[in-house]
Amino acid sequence: MNSIASPIACKVNNVFIHVSNLERSAEWYSNLLGIPFNKDNVSSPVYNIPITAETGLTLDDHTFDPNFTLNPSSHALFNFFVKDIDEAYKFIESKGITVVREIERIGDFAYFNFQDLDGNVLMICNN
Repeated sequence: MNSIASPIACKVNNVFIHVSNLERSAEWYSNLLGIPFNKDNVSSPVYNIPITAETGLTLDDHTFDPNFTLNPSSHALFNFFVKDIDEAYKFIESKGITVVREIERIGDFAYFNFQDLDGNVLMICNN
């Protein structure tokens, strides 16, 4: 197969999560990630979580799209990286967050899945 030049960068730039309540979700994700939250910085229809990595995270409540229907994903949308999977699991449990898949270990790799406030499934991985 020949390589064809593409104007599309081989990089995920931003992840969008569709939410029902932007302020509540912005606070929830901020607490999840241990970052400061100021509700005065939340302005519908989107809120960009201040991520310290290359790929961004945007919450979107579709305020200006009256025909939008929220359909939470039952499959993991993406994963957050952790160094200690067991510590992360205890943290998620301590927050009362619903775990939908227990820790699975495959050699040195481990992950588990949980739900956000709208029922979107997210993953935490150690690799």
